[in-house]
Amino acid sequence: MEEREMRYFVAVAEEGNIGRAAQRLGIAQPPLSRALQLMERRLGADLLVRTPRGVELTTPGEVFLRESRAALDAVDAAERRTRRAVERPGAVVLAVKAGVATELLGRLLDAHAATAGASPVDLLLTEFGDSEPALRDGRADVALLHLPLDGAAGLDHVVVGSEDLVALLPARHPLTAREAVTLAEVAALPDLPPPRWRSPDGTVPHGPGPLVRDQVQLAQLVALGRTAAIVPRSCARSAPTLVDGVGRGVGVVTVMDAAPLTVVLAWPGHGTAAGVRRLVDTAVTVSGVDA
Repeated sequence: MEEREMRYFVAVAEEGNIGRAAQRLGIAQPPLSRALQLMERRLGADLLVRTPRGVELTTPGEVFLRESRAALDAVDAAERRTRRAVERPGAVVLAVKAGVATELLGRLLDAHAATAGASPVDLLLTEFGDSEPALRDGRADVALLHLPLDGAAGLDHVVVGSEDLVALLPARHPLTAREAVTLAEVAALPDLPPPRWRSPDGTVPHGPGPLVRDQVQLAQLVALGRTAAIVPRSCARSAPTLVDGVGRGVGVVTVMDAAPLTVVLAWPGHGTAAGVRRLVDTAVTVSGVDA
C-alpha cells in the first residue's frame, strides 16, 4: 500500500464524495475512482458504498480510515521531527490547549529550566481537541492532556495533576448566586444550550448550541447569554474579566457532582528523545507522582 493511495482514500472518506475529493487532491475523478477500486481488490473488501449523494464507509472502510490516518500521521511526524532536529537541535515542542493548567504548566517550565542541561521548550498553544493530534502528526513532542486518551494513538503518559470542573454562566443568571450547581441543572437550562466545539478535522457536532472554536469565543458567548458550559477550572480564570459597562460578564460556579479531570503529560511511546525524557522526569518531580 502506497502513501499516495492512503491519502486518496482519506480525502474521499472525509469529503463523502469522489468528485469533491478529486478537486481537493488536484486530480481528475476517473483515476481516483480506479485507485479506489484497486485498493478494494487488493484488500479483498468493499471500503465504500456508492450512494446517490456520494459515498459512505463500510465497516472495513472505517477500519482502513482509522489505520490510514495513523499511518499518514506517522509519515508526517517523521518529516516534521526530522526538520525540527535540523532547525532547532535538541528543542522540545510542548502542546497545550490555550488556558489549560496554566499554573501547573508554569511550575513545570520553571523547574525544567532550572535543570542542568535542560533542552529548550517551545510552546504550541492549540485549539480545542488539537493537542493530541499534534503529538501524532509531529507538530509536538509532548503535550499536557486530560484523560482519557485515544487508545489507538500509541501514547505514553504520566499523571501530573487534576482539575475541578466549573460551570460558566451569564453573570446575571440566578444560578451564579449559588456556591455550587449540579451537572443536571446546567444541562437543563433551556435558553443556554451547550456549545458545539469544532474538532481539528473540521467536523461539528449537531445541536442547538453555538459553534465555538476557542476559550475567548466561549467566554464572550456565555457573557452574551447564548450558552452555558462546563470546563476545567483553569479555563475559567480569564472569563470573569470579560465584563462590559452594563454588567454583562461570566459567572463561574463549582459543579458539585463532577469528577475531577486527570491531567497527564503524554508523548509518543516509540523512540522517546532525551529532551522529552528529561521533561517527563521533571514533571514527575514537580507533581510528586511516581512514573
